[in-house]
Amino acid sequence: MQQITDLFKIQDLKRRVLFVIGALAVYRLGASIPIPGINTAALKALFAANQGSLLGFLDIFSGGALGKFSIFSMGVMPYINASIIMSLVQGAHIFPVLDRLQKEGETGRRKITQFTRIFTLFLAAFQSLGLTIALTKMSPAGGAPIAPNADLAFYFVTVLTLTTGTIFVMWLGEQITERGIGNGISLIIFAGIVDRLPSAVMSMIKLVQIEEISLLTGILIVAIVFLVVGLVIWIETAQRKIPIQYAQRQVGRKMYGGVSTFLPLKVDQSGVIAVIFAVSLLSVPYTITQFNPNSAWAQKVMAFMNHGNIAYQLMYVALIVFFCYFYNSVSINPKDLAENMKKWGGFVPGIRPGDPTAHYIEWVMNRITLGGALFVAMLAVLPDYMRARLNVPFYFGGTSLLIVVGVALDTIAQTEAHLIMRNYEGFYKNSKIKGRWFNVGQ
Repeated sequence: MQQITDLFKIQDLKRRVLFVIGALAVYRLGASIPIPGINTAALKALFAANQGSLLGFLDIFSGGALGKFSIFSMGVMPYINASIIMSLVQGAHIFPVLDRLQKEGETGRRKITQFTRIFTLFLAAFQSLGLTIALTKMSPAGGAPIAPNADLAFYFVTVLTLTTGTIFVMWLGEQITERGIGNGISLIIFAGIVDRLPSAVMSMIKLVQIEEISLLTGILIVAIVFLVVGLVIWIETAQRKIPIQYAQRQVGRKMYGGVSTFLPLKVDQSGVIAVIFAVSLLSVPYTITQFNPNSAWAQKVMAFMNHGNIAYQLMYVALIVFFCYFYNSVSINPKDLAENMKKWGGFVPGIRPGDPTAHYIEWVMNRITLGGALFVAMLAVLPDYMRARLNVPFYFGGTSLLIVVGVALDTIAQTEAHLIMRNYEGFYKNSKIKGRWFNVGQ
């Protein structure tokens, strides 16, 4: 309680925390406002019947907004897709203009961000149209149509509203990042997932009460959830420490260097980014099929997108592994690290400075990233297994827990940094987490 009280003693930190709470409240309010002209009863029945499909999976990432077909139904998926495409284009060096902007520092970064926003606008319009067509043509088995009066005006207003909602959510996420604490986009997804947790817990309690699932099974599900949370914290905070020795050098009459330190490399450097990227990319084929859902190729794609399909799960795992490595290649440059160490007289014991050090760092990164990526991929397919084997009454499994725990750890770590910077005790006072996992003060 003392650490929580310290948050509100610092005016700047207090404003940041209150801003995050207010922004998330605005997002949850918008996620509850449905688009006019929708048969909400039919929509609810449709999502209840497709809870374990890709449609239900996307509803989780929208925080239930898609299930209500609200003004924020698209969420941040178009923005994430635009960011993925822009990152791939920059990494492939397709456009020299982007390469020049990358080298211009903060000015270039702002221009690339502006291009990403414009691209998000076009993707949001495209995906909004596909989503509107999909939901107007869908209906629960033997039920009423979801949009009984779907005319040209309905399509225009709906696409315009969904696109505007996406741009607003993108802007809200950027404001949280700049004026709040933590990554705004991740916090928005975090809030949407956590919002469904109370209802999921109540559903499981009711199923135990009516004896649809046994008490032993319910206890086993809770134990698995706690075990997964512990494993996620362990992996997300695990580091591979590469020892670095700095040689002594004399400047004037003073001696510098001669100290030993380490280069910390996270086992799961990408965190929740790889999972979010994979889910966003998988939503694109689903959107394309909705322009002609009754065609043979669309039916094949939709059958492939079933979560029970082994081929779909393998593709999902492959995408997560790919984005884990892709994020590492973008965020960490072994050559730059090796050059900086060489410049300041640092070296890895037993490894020559320069290119050999860069190759060694890259070799270590590839090894630990494989383990982290496979663990994340295993968590991604865990919900499907739990639903099939244990009859879990909610879709709150490995992927969701990974995002929730990862975002929570990142936000707490940033808050911890603010407190320590202002000479306050952090959240991990007298805790093993402080010395063993977060390395605060080292």
